[in-house]
Amino acid sequence: MKTNALPHYDDRINTTGCCPRFNPEGWDGVALHFEDKPFLRAETRSAMHVPINMGSTFERVGTRMEAAGALDTDNMIVLSRDLSPWKAEHLFATDRPVEGEEMTTLSGDFVTKVFEGPYREARAWYGEMEQLVRDRGAEPSDIYFFYTTCPKCARAYGENYVVGVARI
Repeated sequence: MKTNALPHYDDRINTTGCCPRFNPEGWDGVALHFEDKPFLRAETRSAMHVPINMGSTFERVGTRMEAAGALDTDNMIVLSRDLSPWKAEHLFATDRPVEGEEMTTLSGDFVTKVFEGPYREARAWYGEMEQLVRDRGAEPSDIYFFYTTCPKCARAYGENYVVGVARI
């Protein structure tokens, strides 16, 4: 895969009017290489790892990204990770600054793994991502998850795909 490239995010099927139905083809076992890849960074509050204000934060960021012309489905991923039981970080891929939002970059080599199931499985998925990194001869450090649909859309589609993204 090219530097800073992501697998194609197929957004053609959207029967909910909210999140497109995620097509996992091409996302599992992909090696990603980022060099100063730009992201918009946002934080959300949590209660024992359960998101509290994720919907309003994602709505704010999405609105601002759209207004800035910074939404690109060929560059679509939101990397999320818990910073503590009370706070999470979300990195929205973009190719330009978005006014009123914090910008950051990400560099390094990463590997992906697609999971399907309820959010309560996240702890087990995290362990699988740690093992995947170890199997590649590295020590786990940064592990993110790309929640491909909101809970409402996951129920509507009958599938809840989550992509693990781990630094190797």
